[in-house]
Amino acid sequence: MSTPAHRQRSRSRVGPLTEGPASSLDVDVLLDDPGTRIIVCCGSGGVGKTTTSAALALRAAERGRRVVVLTIDPARRLAQSMGIEALDNTPRPVVGVDAGAGGSLDAMMLDMKRTFDEVVESQATPEKARQILENPFYIALSSSFAGTQEYMAMEKLGQIHGDAQRDGSYDLIVVDTPPSRSALDFLDAPERLSSFLDGRFIRLLLAPARGPARMMSAGVGLITNALTKILGAQVLRDMQTFVAAFDTLFGGFRQRAQKTFELLQADGTAFLVVAAPEPDALREAAYFVERLSEDRMPLAGLIVNRASPEPQGDLSADEAMAAAARLRTQDPESLTAGLLRLHADRSRMVEREARLRERFGAAHPEVPTAVVPALAGDVHDLEGLRRIGDLLAGG
Repeated sequence: MSTPAHRQRSRSRVGPLTEGPASSLDVDVLLDDPGTRIIVCCGSGGVGKTTTSAALALRAAERGRRVVVLTIDPARRLAQSMGIEALDNTPRPVVGVDAGAGGSLDAMMLDMKRTFDEVVESQATPEKARQILENPFYIALSSSFAGTQEYMAMEKLGQIHGDAQRDGSYDLIVVDTPPSRSALDFLDAPERLSSFLDGRFIRLLLAPARGPARMMSAGVGLITNALTKILGAQVLRDMQTFVAAFDTLFGGFRQRAQKTFELLQADGTAFLVVAAPEPDALREAAYFVERLSEDRMPLAGLIVNRASPEPQGDLSADEAMAAAARLRTQDPESLTAGLLRLHADRSRMVEREARLRERFGAAHPEVPTAVVPALAGDVHDLEGLRRIGDLLAGG
Protein backbone atom coordinates (compact mmCIF):
# COMPACT_ATOMS: atom_id res chain seq x y z
CA MET A 1 0.00 0.00 0.00
CA SER A 2 2.91 2.30 -0.55
CA THR A 3 1.40 5.30 -2.29
CA PRO A 4 2.45 8.94 -2.59
CA ALA A 5 -0.42 9.85 -0.27
CA HIS A 6 1.11 7.74 2.48
CA ARG A 7 4.52 9.33 2.04
CA GLN A 8 3.14 12.85 2.10
CA ARG A 9 1.37 12.54 5.45
CA SER A 10 2.98 14.54 8.22
CA ARG A 11 3.88 12.70 11.41
CA SER A 12 5.10 13.83 14.77
CA ARG A 13 7.37 10.79 15.13
CA VAL A 14 8.99 8.66 12.48
CA GLY A 15 11.82 6.22 12.94
CA PRO A 16 13.37 4.96 16.15
CA LEU A 17 12.24 5.96 19.59
CA THR A 18 15.66 7.40 20.42
CA GLU A 19 17.47 10.34 18.88
CA GLY A 20 21.03 10.77 17.68
CA PRO A 21 23.52 8.15 16.53
CA ALA A 22 22.99 4.39 16.76
CA SER A 23 22.53 3.16 20.30
CA SER A 24 21.37 0.09 22.17
CA LEU A 25 17.64 -0.52 22.12
CA ASP A 26 16.08 0.03 25.56
CA VAL A 27 13.29 -2.55 25.46
CA ASP A 28 11.95 -1.75 28.93
CA VAL A 29 11.46 1.93 28.08
CA LEU A 30 9.45 0.84 25.05
CA LEU A 31 7.33 -1.64 27.02
CA ASP A 32 6.72 0.68 29.96
CA ASP A 33 5.66 3.65 27.83
CA PRO A 34 1.83 3.88 28.10
CA GLY A 35 1.88 5.58 24.71
CA THR A 36 3.05 2.32 23.14
CA ARG A 37 -0.19 0.57 22.23
CA ILE A 38 0.93 -1.79 19.46
CA ILE A 39 4.27 -3.55 18.91
CA VAL A 40 4.75 -5.28 15.56
CA CYS A 41 7.58 -7.81 15.33
CA CYS A 42 8.52 -8.23 11.69
CA GLY A 43 11.29 -9.82 9.67
CA SER A 44 11.90 -12.68 7.30
CA GLY A 45 10.99 -16.26 8.20
CA GLY A 46 13.01 -18.32 10.67
CA VAL A 47 14.58 -15.47 12.65
CA GLY A 48 12.71 -15.99 15.93
CA LYS A 49 9.82 -13.52 15.60
CA THR A 50 7.41 -15.78 17.48
CA THR A 51 9.70 -16.28 20.47
CA THR A 52 10.59 -12.58 20.50
CA SER A 53 6.91 -11.57 20.39
CA ALA A 54 6.00 -13.93 23.22
CA ALA A 55 8.96 -12.82 25.36
CA LEU A 56 8.13 -9.13 24.88
CA ALA A 57 4.46 -9.75 25.69
CA LEU A 58 5.30 -11.70 28.85
CA ARG A 59 7.81 -9.09 30.03
CA ALA A 60 5.33 -6.26 29.42
CA ALA A 61 2.58 -8.12 31.32
CA GLU A 62 4.85 -8.78 34.30
CA ARG A 63 5.79 -5.09 34.32
CA GLY A 64 2.13 -4.08 34.64
CA ARG A 65 0.68 -3.91 31.11
CA ARG A 66 -2.56 -5.60 30.02
CA VAL A 67 -1.28 -7.46 26.98
CA VAL A 68 -2.60 -9.65 24.20
CA VAL A 69 -0.15 -11.33 21.82
CA LEU A 70 -1.38 -12.32 18.34
CA THR A 71 0.75 -14.91 16.57
CA ILE A 72 0.59 -16.22 13.03
CA ASP A 73 2.75 -19.29 13.43
CA PRO A 74 1.86 -22.66 11.88
CA ALA A 75 4.32 -24.53 14.14
CA ARG A 76 2.30 -23.43 17.20
CA ARG A 77 5.43 -23.03 19.32
CA LEU A 78 3.87 -20.09 21.13
CA ALA A 79 1.06 -22.23 22.57
CA GLN A 80 3.58 -24.76 23.81
CA SER A 81 5.89 -22.21 25.41
CA MET A 82 2.98 -20.50 27.15
CA GLY A 83 1.51 -23.70 28.49
CA ILE A 84 -1.68 -23.43 26.43
CA GLU A 85 -2.84 -26.65 24.85
CA ALA A 86 -4.30 -24.95 21.79
CA LEU A 87 -4.53 -21.37 20.57
CA ASP A 88 -7.29 -20.18 18.28
CA ASN A 89 -8.97 -16.98 17.10
CA THR A 90 -10.10 -16.11 20.65
CA PRO A 91 -7.70 -14.56 23.21
CA ARG A 92 -6.99 -17.00 26.06
CA PRO A 93 -5.36 -16.15 29.40
CA VAL A 94 -1.82 -17.40 29.99
CA VAL A 95 -1.49 -19.18 33.34
CA GLY A 96 1.64 -18.63 35.40
CA VAL A 97 2.17 -14.95 34.63
CA ASP A 98 3.35 -12.94 37.63
CA ALA A 99 0.51 -10.42 38.09
CA GLY A 100 2.15 -8.65 41.03
CA ALA A 101 2.54 -5.43 39.03
CA GLY A 102 -1.13 -5.52 37.96
CA GLY A 103 -0.62 -6.79 34.44
CA SER A 104 -2.15 -9.68 32.51
CA LEU A 105 -1.40 -11.67 29.37
CA ASP A 106 -3.71 -13.26 26.82
CA ALA A 107 -2.57 -15.13 23.72
CA MET A 108 -4.26 -16.02 20.45
CA MET A 109 -3.40 -17.49 17.07
CA LEU A 110 -4.78 -16.13 13.82
CA ASP A 111 -7.35 -18.39 12.20
CA MET A 112 -7.16 -17.00 8.68
CA LYS A 113 -10.40 -18.44 7.34
CA ARG A 114 -12.38 -17.76 10.53
CA THR A 115 -11.30 -14.11 10.47
CA PHE A 116 -12.37 -13.83 6.81
CA ASP A 117 -15.72 -15.44 7.73
CA GLU A 118 -16.20 -12.94 10.56
CA VAL A 119 -15.67 -10.05 8.14
CA VAL A 120 -18.31 -11.45 5.79
CA GLU A 121 -20.78 -12.13 8.60
CA SER A 122 -20.37 -8.63 10.03
CA GLN A 123 -20.84 -6.87 6.69
CA ALA A 124 -23.51 -8.91 4.89
CA THR A 125 -27.09 -9.96 5.60
CA PRO A 126 -27.45 -13.52 6.96
CA GLU A 127 -28.72 -14.80 3.61
CA LYS A 128 -25.98 -13.17 1.56
CA ALA A 129 -23.35 -14.24 4.10
CA ARG A 130 -24.53 -17.84 3.75
CA GLN A 131 -24.26 -17.64 -0.05
CA ILE A 132 -20.73 -16.30 0.21
CA LEU A 133 -19.49 -18.70 2.90
CA GLU A 134 -20.74 -21.74 1.00
CA ASN A 135 -19.31 -20.65 -2.36
CA PRO A 136 -16.40 -22.88 -3.52
CA PHE A 137 -14.48 -19.89 -4.92
CA TYR A 138 -14.76 -18.08 -1.59
CA ILE A 139 -13.62 -21.18 0.31
CA ALA A 140 -10.51 -21.38 -1.88
CA LEU A 141 -9.90 -17.65 -1.64
CA SER A 142 -10.24 -17.48 2.15
CA SER A 143 -8.05 -20.52 2.72
CA SER A 144 -5.15 -20.27 0.32
CA PHE A 145 -5.17 -17.14 -1.86
CA ALA A 146 -1.77 -15.39 -1.88
CA GLY A 147 -1.83 -12.55 0.61
CA THR A 148 -4.91 -13.69 2.53
CA GLN A 149 -2.95 -14.53 5.68
CA GLU A 150 -1.21 -11.15 5.75
CA TYR A 151 -4.47 -9.31 5.01
CA MET A 152 -6.32 -11.17 7.76
CA ALA A 153 -3.50 -10.50 10.22
CA MET A 154 -4.11 -6.79 9.67
CA GLU A 155 -7.86 -7.34 9.82
CA LYS A 156 -7.59 -9.14 13.17
CA LEU A 157 -5.25 -6.45 14.50
CA GLY A 158 -7.86 -3.84 13.60
CA GLN A 159 -10.58 -5.86 15.36
CA ILE A 160 -8.57 -6.33 18.56
CA HIS A 161 -7.56 -2.66 18.64
CA GLY A 162 -11.17 -1.54 18.13
CA ASP A 163 -12.43 -3.82 20.89
CA ALA A 164 -9.67 -2.69 23.25
CA GLN A 165 -10.51 0.95 22.57
CA ARG A 166 -14.16 0.31 23.44
CA ASP A 167 -13.86 -1.90 26.52
CA GLY A 168 -10.35 -1.17 27.80
CA SER A 169 -9.47 -4.87 27.86
CA TYR A 170 -5.87 -4.37 26.66
CA ASP A 171 -3.43 -1.48 26.67
CA LEU A 172 -0.79 -3.28 24.56
CA ILE A 173 -1.09 -5.53 21.51
CA VAL A 174 1.97 -7.50 20.38
CA VAL A 175 1.79 -8.83 16.81
CA ASP A 176 3.91 -11.66 15.44
CA THR A 177 3.80 -11.17 11.66
CA PRO A 178 3.33 -14.07 9.21
CA PRO A 179 6.33 -16.27 8.38
CA SER A 180 6.64 -14.94 4.83
CA ARG A 181 9.47 -15.62 2.41
CA SER A 182 10.07 -11.89 2.42
CA ALA A 183 9.50 -9.57 5.37
CA LEU A 184 7.98 -7.05 2.97
CA ASP A 185 5.06 -9.38 2.24
CA PHE A 186 3.35 -8.23 5.43
CA LEU A 187 2.97 -4.73 3.98
CA ASP A 188 2.57 -5.65 0.32
CA ALA A 189 0.19 -8.63 0.38
CA PRO A 190 -2.85 -6.85 1.91
CA GLU A 191 -2.68 -4.30 -0.88
CA ARG A 192 -2.53 -7.06 -3.50
CA LEU A 193 -5.52 -8.86 -2.02
CA SER A 194 -7.65 -5.76 -1.52
CA SER A 195 -6.78 -4.60 -5.04
CA PHE A 196 -7.95 -7.96 -6.36
CA LEU A 197 -11.19 -7.92 -4.40
CA ASP A 198 -11.87 -4.26 -5.12
CA GLY A 199 -10.65 -4.26 -8.72
CA ARG A 200 -12.76 -2.96 -11.57
CA PHE A 201 -11.38 -5.55 -13.95
CA ILE A 202 -12.81 -8.48 -12.02
CA ARG A 203 -16.20 -6.72 -11.90
CA LEU A 204 -16.12 -6.11 -15.63
CA LEU A 205 -14.98 -9.63 -16.38
CA LEU A 206 -17.33 -11.51 -14.10
CA ALA A 207 -20.40 -9.24 -14.11
CA PRO A 208 -20.61 -8.09 -17.75
CA ALA A 209 -24.34 -7.51 -17.70
CA ARG A 210 -24.16 -4.49 -15.38
CA GLY A 211 -23.75 -0.83 -16.25
CA PRO A 212 -21.48 0.27 -19.10
CA ALA A 213 -20.27 -3.29 -19.59
CA ARG A 214 -23.39 -3.88 -21.72
CA MET A 215 -21.80 -1.89 -24.51
CA MET A 216 -18.85 -4.25 -24.44
CA SER A 217 -20.83 -7.47 -24.17
CA ALA A 218 -19.45 -8.96 -27.38
CA GLY A 219 -15.82 -8.47 -26.32
CA VAL A 220 -16.47 -9.61 -22.79
CA GLY A 221 -18.31 -12.61 -24.18
CA LEU A 222 -15.19 -13.64 -26.07
CA ILE A 223 -13.14 -13.35 -22.88
CA THR A 224 -15.74 -15.30 -20.92
CA ASN A 225 -15.78 -18.05 -23.53
CA ALA A 226 -12.01 -18.27 -23.41
CA LEU A 227 -12.04 -18.44 -19.61
CA THR A 228 -14.70 -21.15 -19.74
CA LYS A 229 -12.41 -23.27 -21.90
CA ILE A 230 -9.46 -22.70 -19.56
CA LEU A 231 -11.18 -22.90 -16.16
CA GLY A 232 -14.27 -24.89 -16.93
CA ALA A 233 -17.88 -23.72 -16.88
CA GLN A 234 -18.49 -24.69 -13.24
CA VAL A 235 -15.45 -22.81 -11.92
CA LEU A 236 -16.43 -19.70 -13.87
CA ARG A 237 -20.02 -19.93 -12.58
CA ASP A 238 -18.70 -20.22 -9.02
CA MET A 239 -16.58 -17.11 -9.55
CA GLN A 240 -19.53 -15.20 -11.05
CA THR A 241 -21.81 -16.25 -8.20
CA PHE A 242 -19.16 -15.25 -5.67
CA VAL A 243 -18.70 -11.78 -7.15
CA ALA A 244 -22.44 -11.23 -7.43
CA ALA A 245 -22.97 -12.09 -3.77
CA PHE A 246 -19.81 -10.32 -2.63
CA ASP A 247 -20.48 -7.14 -4.59
CA THR A 248 -21.71 -5.04 -1.66
CA LEU A 249 -18.57 -5.86 0.36
CA PHE A 250 -15.93 -5.01 -2.26
CA GLY A 251 -15.33 -1.41 -1.24
CA GLY A 252 -15.13 -2.26 2.44
CA PHE A 253 -12.01 -4.37 2.06
CA ARG A 254 -9.89 -1.56 0.73
CA GLN A 255 -11.37 0.86 3.27
CA ARG A 256 -10.53 -1.42 6.22
CA ALA A 257 -7.07 -2.19 4.87
CA GLN A 258 -6.45 1.54 4.56
CA LYS A 259 -7.68 2.14 8.11
CA THR A 260 -5.40 -0.56 9.56
CA PHE A 261 -2.49 0.76 7.50
CA GLU A 262 -3.04 4.16 9.10
CA LEU A 263 -3.17 2.47 12.52
CA LEU A 264 0.27 1.01 11.80
CA GLN A 265 1.50 4.52 11.01
CA ALA A 266 0.14 5.99 14.24
CA ASP A 267 2.36 7.21 17.07
CA GLY A 268 1.11 4.44 19.38
CA THR A 269 2.63 1.77 17.13
CA ALA A 270 6.24 0.58 17.28
CA PHE A 271 7.87 -1.73 14.74
CA LEU A 272 10.68 -4.03 15.83
CA VAL A 273 12.61 -5.64 13.00
CA VAL A 274 13.91 -9.08 14.00
CA ALA A 275 16.87 -10.59 12.16
CA ALA A 276 19.41 -13.36 12.53
CA PRO A 277 23.13 -12.49 12.41
CA GLU A 278 23.37 -13.71 8.82
CA PRO A 279 23.96 -11.72 5.62
CA ASP A 280 20.61 -12.56 4.00
CA ALA A 281 18.58 -11.88 7.16
CA LEU A 282 20.30 -8.54 7.82
CA ARG A 283 19.94 -7.58 4.16
CA GLU A 284 16.21 -8.31 4.44
CA ALA A 285 16.12 -6.28 7.66
CA ALA A 286 17.76 -3.35 5.86
CA TYR A 287 15.12 -3.49 3.12
CA PHE A 288 12.40 -3.51 5.77
CA VAL A 289 13.90 -0.56 7.66
CA GLU A 290 13.99 1.42 4.42
CA ARG A 291 10.42 0.45 3.56
CA LEU A 292 9.13 1.45 7.00
CA SER A 293 10.82 4.81 6.62
CA GLU A 294 9.37 5.22 3.14
CA ASP A 295 5.86 4.47 4.39
CA ARG A 296 6.29 6.79 7.38
CA MET A 297 5.94 4.04 9.97
CA PRO A 298 7.43 4.24 13.50
CA LEU A 299 10.48 2.01 13.74
CA ALA A 300 11.61 1.32 17.31
CA GLY A 301 14.72 -0.66 16.51
CA LEU A 302 16.43 -3.85 15.36
CA ILE A 303 16.70 -7.08 17.33
CA VAL A 304 19.54 -9.37 16.24
CA ASN A 305 18.43 -12.75 17.49
CA ARG A 306 20.44 -15.91 18.19
CA ALA A 307 23.84 -14.23 18.11
CA SER A 308 26.85 -16.43 18.84
CA PRO A 309 27.90 -15.95 22.47
CA GLU A 310 31.38 -14.62 23.14
CA PRO A 311 33.84 -17.42 24.02
CA GLN A 312 35.41 -17.18 27.45
CA GLY A 313 39.00 -16.03 27.84
CA ASP A 314 41.17 -13.51 26.06
CA LEU A 315 42.78 -15.91 23.57
CA SER A 316 42.34 -14.66 20.00
CA ALA A 317 41.37 -16.92 17.11
CA ASP A 318 44.85 -16.72 15.57
CA GLU A 319 46.54 -17.49 18.89
CA ALA A 320 44.24 -20.46 19.46
CA MET A 321 44.93 -21.86 15.97
CA ALA A 322 48.69 -21.45 16.42
CA ALA A 323 48.61 -23.21 19.77
CA ALA A 324 46.47 -26.01 18.32
CA ALA A 325 48.93 -26.47 15.47
CA ARG A 326 51.85 -26.77 17.90
CA LEU A 327 50.00 -29.35 20.00
CA ARG A 328 49.03 -31.36 16.88
CA THR A 329 52.68 -31.74 15.92
CA GLN A 330 53.37 -33.26 19.33
CA ASP A 331 50.17 -35.32 19.62
CA PRO A 332 47.91 -35.67 16.52
CA GLU A 333 45.07 -36.87 18.78
CA SER A 334 45.35 -34.00 21.27
CA LEU A 335 41.97 -33.16 22.82
CA THR A 336 43.27 -29.77 23.90
CA ALA A 337 44.16 -28.96 20.29
CA GLY A 338 40.61 -29.80 19.25
CA LEU A 339 39.19 -27.51 21.93
CA LEU A 340 41.50 -24.71 20.82
CA ARG A 341 40.25 -25.09 17.25
CA LEU A 342 36.65 -24.90 18.49
CA HIS A 343 37.55 -21.74 20.41
CA ALA A 344 39.09 -20.25 17.26
CA ASP A 345 36.03 -21.13 15.16
CA ARG A 346 33.70 -19.56 17.74
CA SER A 347 35.83 -16.42 17.98
CA ARG A 348 35.84 -15.98 14.20
CA MET A 349 32.08 -16.48 14.05
CA VAL A 350 31.58 -13.80 16.71
CA GLU A 351 33.88 -11.46 14.77
CA ARG A 352 32.03 -12.14 11.51
CA GLU A 353 28.66 -11.41 13.11
CA ALA A 354 30.04 -8.23 14.70
CA ARG A 355 31.22 -7.05 11.26
CA LEU A 356 27.77 -7.72 9.81
CA ARG A 357 26.13 -5.67 12.58
CA GLU A 358 28.67 -2.88 12.13
CA ARG A 359 27.92 -2.81 8.40
CA PHE A 360 24.19 -2.56 9.13
CA GLY A 361 24.84 0.16 11.71
CA ALA A 362 26.95 2.14 9.27
CA ALA A 363 24.12 2.08 6.72
CA HIS A 364 21.40 2.79 9.33
CA PRO A 365 23.08 4.66 12.22
CA GLU A 366 19.74 5.95 13.53
CA VAL A 367 18.36 2.46 14.31
CA PRO A 368 18.85 1.30 17.96
CA THR A 369 19.87 -2.34 18.20
CA ALA A 370 19.49 -5.13 20.75
CA VAL A 371 21.59 -8.29 20.44
CA VAL A 372 20.20 -11.51 21.93
CA PRO A 373 22.68 -14.38 22.28
CA ALA A 374 21.60 -17.86 21.30
CA LEU A 375 20.51 -20.14 24.12
CA ALA A 376 21.76 -23.69 24.51
CA GLY A 377 18.28 -25.18 23.98
CA ASP A 378 14.83 -24.36 22.63
CA VAL A 379 12.44 -22.13 24.54
CA HIS A 380 9.48 -24.24 25.62
CA ASP A 381 8.11 -22.62 28.80
CA LEU A 382 7.50 -19.29 30.53
CA GLU A 383 10.86 -19.42 32.28
CA GLY A 384 12.58 -19.62 28.91
CA LEU A 385 10.54 -16.66 27.67
CA ARG A 386 11.52 -14.69 30.79
CA ARG A 387 15.17 -15.45 30.04
CA ILE A 388 14.74 -14.15 26.49
CA GLY A 389 13.01 -11.05 27.88
CA ASP A 390 15.96 -10.43 30.22
CA LEU A 391 18.39 -10.75 27.32
CA LEU A 392 16.28 -8.40 25.19
CA ALA A 393 16.50 -5.85 27.98
CA GLY A 394 20.27 -6.24 28.18
CA GLY A 395 20.34 -8.60 31.14
